[in-house]
Amino acid sequence: MFGQQIVNGLALGLTYSLTAIGFTLIFGVLGLINFAHGEVYMMGAFIAFTLVAFLGVNYFVAFLLAIAFSGLMGYFLELIAFRPLRNAIPEATLIATLGVSTFLKEFANIIWGPEVHTINTPFLSSSFALGGIQISVIQIVILIVSVLLMWGLQLILYKTKTGYAIRAISQDMGASYLMGVNVDNTIAMTFVIGSALGGAAGVLMGTYYGAFYPTMGYMPGLKAFVAMVLGGLTSIPGAVIGGIILGISETLAGAYISAGVQDAISFLILILILLFFPQGLSGKKRSA
Repeated sequence: MFGQQIVNGLALGLTYSLTAIGFTLIFGVLGLINFAHGEVYMMGAFIAFTLVAFLGVNYFVAFLLAIAFSGLMGYFLELIAFRPLRNAIPEATLIATLGVSTFLKEFANIIWGPEVHTINTPFLSSSFALGGIQISVIQIVILIVSVLLMWGLQLILYKTKTGYAIRAISQDMGASYLMGVNVDNTIAMTFVIGSALGGAAGVLMGTYYGAFYPTMGYMPGLKAFVAMVLGGLTSIPGAVIGGIILGISETLAGAYISAGVQDAISFLILILILLFFPQGLSGKKRSA
């Protein structure tokens, strides 16, 4: 029983981690909490659903196309909704993210309807037993894909000029600009990468639960935000660890306490972290 819940929690936590990385990248560069990130997660999931259910596209091809769409969507959201407000007061930008979130939810509601949709994936819904633990194919896919995406992100951040620019801007945007870094393009690429990871998480989680609906990104988006805070706001490894901690905590709470406390446990962890570790588990204390 315990081992089964750990496996289930790991699969759930990795999707939180992917979503939290998007939050962390954007916050690290702009200091912006993008509350529309959960809706990018949802739109990526619906693109894959549409390609598979209506156009008969292979699931894995649809998955890659959904990632590309989510990244492109992040680019245009930054260009249209956030770039004009970059020098505005923080409250204006925050309200803009909430506005984009509401718009995307209503758009999905109009296009796909409010009901829950599903796709038929016989291969991904199969499972096998290993040492008394039931492991589904989709859980293995989530593990492999999450590790590959996180590894790819590390390569981008530490082996490419774009990655160097992202890390430089996260340290000091003004100095980066003076050193010749194209700030606008780099910020746009940050949104592209973060949104692509969020879209990937949405597809994986929609497939895992067999449910695609317009509000599916709301709660995972909030939990990814908790994972980001838990990990220290600007730490990508911290966001990964935070997401895994949340996923495992939720499944254990649901199994040993009550299914009704699964969502509440994440926010209880958030309160405790803010009370006792306000810098997060891997964050650094900031000087006044």
